[in-house]
Amino acid sequence: MGTAVERTDEHVREYLIYRGFTNTLKHLDNDIKADKEKGFRVDKIIDQLQQFVQSFDLAGLKEYWLYLDKRLFSRLEDVYRSTVNKLRISLYRYYIINTVQKGNLEKTQEFFQKQASELQGQAEWRDWFILPFISSPEQNPAFCQYFSRQWSDTFLVSLHNFLSVLFQCMPQPVLLSFDAEVQKMTCLVEENEQLRQLLFALQTESRDQRDRDEMIHHKLPTYVQNMDRLGDTELDLVTSQRAVSTATTPTRNFFSTFLPQGRRTPGKPLQAISGSSPSQAAMGRKDPLSNQPVKSKEAGQVKEVKPASTQSSTSEPVSSQSQLSTNQSGNQNSRHKRIQDHEKERKELFSKPPPQTPEKKGELGEVEPPTESSSEPTDSSNSRSCGAGQEEPPFIKLSQEEYGEHHSSIMHCRVDCSGRRVASLDVDGVIKVWSFNPIMQTKATIMSKSPLMSLEWATKPDRLLLLGSGVGTVRLYDTEAKKNLYEMNIDEAHPRILSLACSPSGSSFVCSAAAHSRSGSGESAPRLPITVSGQLLLWDTKTVKQQLQFSLEPEPVAINCTAFNHNGNLLVTGAADGVIRLFDMQRYESAMSWRAHDGEVYSVEFSYDENTVFSIGEDGKFIQWNIHRCGVKQSEQILPQDATGPFVLSGYSGYKQVQVPRGRLFTFDSEGQHVLTCSSSGGLIYRLASGESALERVLSLGGHKAPVVTVDWCSAVDCGTCLTASMDGKIKLSTLLAQKS
Repeated sequence: MGTAVERTDEHVREYLIYRGFTNTLKHLDNDIKADKEKGFRVDKIIDQLQQFVQSFDLAGLKEYWLYLDKRLFSRLEDVYRSTVNKLRISLYRYYIINTVQKGNLEKTQEFFQKQASELQGQAEWRDWFILPFISSPEQNPAFCQYFSRQWSDTFLVSLHNFLSVLFQCMPQPVLLSFDAEVQKMTCLVEENEQLRQLLFALQTESRDQRDRDEMIHHKLPTYVQNMDRLGDTELDLVTSQRAVSTATTPTRNFFSTFLPQGRRTPGKPLQAISGSSPSQAAMGRKDPLSNQPVKSKEAGQVKEVKPASTQSSTSEPVSSQSQLSTNQSGNQNSRHKRIQDHEKERKELFSKPPPQTPEKKGELGEVEPPTESSSEPTDSSNSRSCGAGQEEPPFIKLSQEEYGEHHSSIMHCRVDCSGRRVASLDVDGVIKVWSFNPIMQTKATIMSKSPLMSLEWATKPDRLLLLGSGVGTVRLYDTEAKKNLYEMNIDEAHPRILSLACSPSGSSFVCSAAAHSRSGSGESAPRLPITVSGQLLLWDTKTVKQQLQFSLEPEPVAINCTAFNHNGNLLVTGAADGVIRLFDMQRYESAMSWRAHDGEVYSVEFSYDENTVFSIGEDGKFIQWNIHRCGVKQSEQILPQDATGPFVLSGYSGYKQVQVPRGRLFTFDSEGQHVLTCSSSGGLIYRLASGESALERVLSLGGHKAPVVTVDWCSAVDCGTCLTASMDGKIKLSTLLAQKS
C-alpha cells in the first residue's frame, strides 16, 4: 500500500509540474511531509469535521458531509442508511451543543433558520426547536445528556470506527489501483500467450493427423501402383501445349511427385485417362527434358486413346484390370529407373537455390507460366515456405472490410490519434469522416468548392481536421460539430497546400505551400523535373496566426511531405529537389540537409527510435538515413513502381489515369519493426532488416483491384488495423493479430 501511494504521489507531482500548478505542488509537498503513515487516515476526516464545528462553519460542515455521502455512503447497502442518518443527526446536534456551550446564540438561531425546512418534518428534531429559548438547556432533562463529555466522546469514537471499517471495505481509488491493473494486464498477456501456443500446437497436431489420414486413404492396391503418376503425365501434356520452357519443367515435376495424389490432380482429369494402359502412362513419364516433338506426339496418342479407354472402362472393367496386371511386370524395370531419376533430380534441386519465379497453380492443378507483371510471390508460395519448417509469420490477417463511399481515386487516408475516426480525401474534393469500431459508419461528409490537396488530424483536440486547398487556404474543421471553425489565407503566390503536419503538443502546425506547376498540367499528370517555388510556414493553432517562415536553402522549393518526431522537437521534410531537410523546432532553423533521391522525395518518416529517417523518392528507392551523420545511408532498397508511384490505372480503349503520390506511401507498426507499403493489388508488409537487404516481405494484404496509393496503420495492443486506399475509391481495413515470438 505504501509503495503504491508513493508512486501515485510521484505521478500527481509530475502532472502538477506539467500543468504549471506550482502553488498546488507546494501545498502537496507540505502535506506529504507531514503525513507519516503514507495512507488513508480517518483521524484527518474527524479533525476536519471538528474544525468546522469549532469555527461555526455550518456551510462547510454540510458541504463536507455531503461530499462523504456522495463519494462513500451512497455506495453502501440500504441496511446501512439508517446508521448514516443517525450519524448525520448526531453531527448536527454536536454542532448545536457547541454553539450553546460557547454562548453564540446567533449561530444557534441561524442553524434552525437555515435547516427548518429540512428538519421540521422529522420526529427526531421535533423537541429541538425550543432549544434557543431555554435559559439553561444543560439542566433540561431532554437535553442534559447531550451536554455531557461522555456523549460527545462516544459520538466521535463511533464516527471514527464507522469510517475506518467503511474504508477497509471500500475499493481503492483508481490511481492507487495502478499496480493491480498492471499485474492483471501482465497475467492476461501471459494467459493469452499460453492460449496462442496451445492453439498452434492443436493446429499442428490436427494438420499432422490429417496428413496421416490422407496417406492411409491414398494407399492403392498393388495392381494400380503404376498409375500414380498419371496426374504428372497430364500436367506435362497440357504444359507442352502451352509451350512452357523446359527449364521450369523439372521443378514442376519434382513438386507434383512429392505432393499427395489427391491434391496433385482432381478427380475429373484422372477419370478421363483412367483406362489408358500402363505403357502409355510410362510414355507420359519419360524424362521431362526430352524434345518438344516427342511430347506433341505423345499428346496426340493420348487424345486418340481417350474415347476408347472411356468405353472400355464402362463395358469391360475386368479385362482392363487383367491387362494392367499383365503389363505390371514388364514396366517394373522402367519404374525403378524413373524412381532413380526422380531421386537424382531431387538432389540437384536441393543443392540449387530456390527458383526466383514462383509457380502458380490453376483450378485443375495445371501449372501456368508466370506473367511479366507478377514480380511478387503469391500467397500460396508464402504458405508453402511457412509450412516447410520456417518461422511463422509475425501477423495473422483476421478480417478485411471495405469502405466504398468514395467514387473517385483516393489521395489521403488518415486515422486520428485516438484510433476512433478516419478521414479520407478523393481527387474530387470529397472528404469522408468515418469510424470502423464497432461498425463502419460515416460520421460526416465535407464537400468543397475549391480543390483540396492535403489533410491532417489535429492532436489536441483530436476531433479537429486541417484541410489544405489548391487556392491558398487552410481550414480548421470540427468533425463533431460538423462546421468550419477557421479559414486561414496562406499566400496567393503559393496557393497549393501540399502538406500539413500538426505538432504533437497541438499548439502549432506546419504548412507547405507551393506555386503552380510550371508545366501547366493537372495533378493527375507526372511532374516535370522543374523546381517549383515553395514555402514552409509555422502557424499557431490557438491564435490562428502565422508564427514564422522557415528558410529553405539553397532556394525556396516545394515541400512535398513533412513529419514530426514524438515530442515535436524535430521536423523532417522531403522536397521536390530531392533534398531532405531536418529542422530544429526549438530554434526554428535547419539543422542539416542532404540530397537523398534522384528526383522528388515523396514520403518521409522518423524511425521508431528516432535515430534514423526513412524516405521514398521518385527514383523508386526506400532509404534509411542516419540523422546523426548527415547524408549517411544505413540501408537502401529498390521498390517496384507500384509502391512508389506515379500510379497508373489502365482501362478500356487505351484509357489511362496517372496519379502523382500525395498521401503517405509507407507507415510503421506500433513497435517500428514492420513497414506497410503500397502495391498494385493491396498493401505489403515487410520486416525491417539490417544489412544490404533492408526489407523482408512477410505478408500481402491483397483485396484491391486497382493500385493502392496511400496507406496507414492504426495499432492497439496485439490487434492493429491497416488502411489501404486505391485509385478506384475503395478503402480496405485489414485487421491483424500480432504473433509475439
